[in-house]
Amino acid sequence: MLQKTIIQGRIEYGTEKSFKMALKMYNQRAEKYYKNDVLFEPEEIFFEEGYLLNIPRFVKQVYPKTLRNTATLLEYVVQFGVSGQLNFWALDEGKILMYKLMEPSSDKVAVQQYIKGKSLMDQKGKEEEAIVALNKAIEKYDRHAQAYERRAKVNFMLKKDHDALRDYNKSIGLDPSNPYAYLGKAEVYIYKREFAEAIDALQMTIKKSVALQAVHWQGRRLKGKLHLKLKQFKEAEFELKLFTNRAFKEGNPNLAWKRDAFFDYGHVQMALEDFNGAVNSFDKACTIESGNDKLDKGKRLRFRGIAKQKAGQNGYKTDIKEAAEAGDKVAKKLLEELS
Repeated sequence: MLQKTIIQGRIEYGTEKSFKMALKMYNQRAEKYYKNDVLFEPEEIFFEEGYLLNIPRFVKQVYPKTLRNTATLLEYVVQFGVSGQLNFWALDEGKILMYKLMEPSSDKVAVQQYIKGKSLMDQKGKEEEAIVALNKAIEKYDRHAQAYERRAKVNFMLKKDHDALRDYNKSIGLDPSNPYAYLGKAEVYIYKREFAEAIDALQMTIKKSVALQAVHWQGRRLKGKLHLKLKQFKEAEFELKLFTNRAFKEGNPNLAWKRDAFFDYGHVQMALEDFNGAVNSFDKACTIESGNDKLDKGKRLRFRGIAKQKAGQNGYKTDIKEAAEAGDKVAKKLLEELS
């Protein structure tokens, strides 16, 4: 049975010696262990200029044995690298059968300091220590695009937006295939209220990722929100419709933003005079009990009531009344006008 296989990413080896060793082992193991039943000829993915293993995006229906052989072989040669990552998916009718994130984890100083920096940045109060570790990774390998991207994120956490933007640009210059660098760059532009620039960066986030990645949907949601803010309603509708229709599993960071997206989508539909659609979206926003947004119950009920009134549906007064009872001041004024 054929399985849809998606592979993308790149690994940098840093030196001619490491590159040639990885290439040698790829050839030897492909022939000895797998009888060359693998997806790639070495010349298709190994590039001496830059000492790279590069798979921009590969999508194909593949037999399971070939898929497993290729995954195991790539996992092996990735370990000769100094930076980068490969994403490897196998799917059957949209269901993920296998996912592997392949990154170097050898004892090379640049590798270990990068891993240390990534771990520290997720620990509250350890941001400065994370910077030190990532600095060491960059000192050992100054083309470490992922280390620049992670350092940019920490700088942004520390409110150093100028340093963050510099590091994101450096990361993108070294590896223009990393969607996380574009997403981070967009977040800096949003903070600076440079929304057009943020939208451009979010478009690249979407382009450089696949729909199986959480970062792809983070980019779409934020892009939709910015289009709404700029009153670009058709563009906002496109992004938010896709996001709100997507089913996210537990653990996916986008799940906690579903309520916010429905609320934004409702506003877009109101602007486009799709009032029945707006009722449905605001209803979803009212139904979802929790989220990362700061949308209080009264505000959500008020807008559902307004949408119902615009759509000529019953129950709008009840919604506005409940919104007022929940402490929404605007709803209280609306209720007085309706009396």
